[in-house]
This record gives sequence, structure tokens and C-alpha cells, in this order.
Amino acid sequence: MPDAGEWAIVALSLKIGGVAMLATLPVAYAIAWVLARGRFPGRVLLDGIVHLPLVLPPVVTGWLLLLAFAPHGPVGRWLLAWFDANVLFRWTGAAIAAGVMALPLMVRAIRLSLDGVDRRLESVARTLGASRWRVFWSVTAPLSLPGVLAGMVLGFARALGEFGATITFVSNVPGETATLPLAIYSALQVPGAEASVVRLAGLSVALSLVALIVSEWLVRRGGRRVHVL
Repeated sequence: MPDAGEWAIVALSLKIGGVAMLATLPVAYAIAWVLARGRFPGRVLLDGIVHLPLVLPPVVTGWLLLLAFAPHGPVGRWLLAWFDANVLFRWTGAAIAAGVMALPLMVRAIRLSLDGVDRRLESVARTLGASRWRVFWSVTAPLSLPGVLAGMVLGFARALGEFGATITFVSNVPGETATLPLAIYSALQVPGAEASVVRLAGLSVALSLVALIVSEWLVRRGGRRVHVL
């Protein structure tokens, strides 16, 4: 059985993954909406930039985040000046790294769902006098719900497994940024810690499997709800 320290690592990983997913969701939906419905110059470029974390080495993503959020970086300087906040070597920085890495998966899932919404239903609602916001909340949002739910769970699972960008950006600080992948990496460097590696790896596999099962269940449940609506 995992000891108290290992359960603390799991709790930290869940907190970072949950915060990363929830903070990224509005951004992912907005970007997915623009990519699915927008027609403007540079749309392909925006699509490429959003999906860069999928193909870039995670270390490069972490390095770019470090440049941006360092105390003398453009974002880090602003955070210090306005909020006296520093995300380096802190769990908030780990959540930022996890959110950036999860963003492409969330955008892709939500965009596919938005592409599948029947635009004729939205047009009918508009002709019946519904405002744009009413159409969004009563037609578009419910019909795109399965993709949103799938994107949330996939983003959460990706955040749980994030390693390269996190260790480059905020390092491996026990109790602060040492999530499951980083803790497993640290344990691999310690002679005789094979049992801890097995337990932590088992917990990681279990959490990932649960996330995939929940994702499938939410998509099916969301699909049934859309049919009812």
C-alpha cells in the first residue's frame, strides 16, 4: 500500500491537474469556437500555434514558459508588479505547464464537437426570435457538451501525466511541484526504491485508466442528453 507521502503526491497531482483543466477550459472553448466558426486571415497559423505543444519537445515548451514567466520575463514582470506573485518553483507554475500541454487536446475535442453541431438548428432558433446568447445556451452549448466533457477529462488526464515542461519550468520540488511523473523519476534515481516506483506507477496507471473510462461514460451520457433535448 502507498504510504502517506505517496498519497500526498497523488493529492498534489490531482490538485494541479484539476486546476489546470478548469483554468484552461474557457480558453480552450473560446479558441475552439474561433477555429470552428471563424473565417479570417491567419486562422491556419492560429491552429498551428495552438497545437504546437503536441509536436514540440516538452522541454522546449517548458523553456518558453520559463522565459515568459521568469521575474524579468514579460508575463512574470507583470505578475510581480500587479499581484506580487511568482509562479516559479510553485504548484501554480506546475498547473500552468500542465494546462499549456493539455490545451491542444481540449481544443481538438471541443472543436470537433462544435463542427458536429447542426447549424440549421441554430438558424431556426434565430428565426424564432432567440438572441445569439439564447441560441448559444439553449442549442449550441447542449449539443457540444459531449465534446466539452471529453475535452475536460482528456485535458485532466494529460495534466496528470505532464513531465517535461513541468520539470523544465518549475523544477522538481517535493511537496510543491513533484507530481506523480516527477516523483517516479526521482524514485528511479534512488537505489532500492523500486517498490516506491511500482506503487507510484500503479497509481498513475489506475488514475489514467479511470480518466479514460470516465471520459467514455461522460460522452455516452452527454450524447443521450443531447438526444433528449
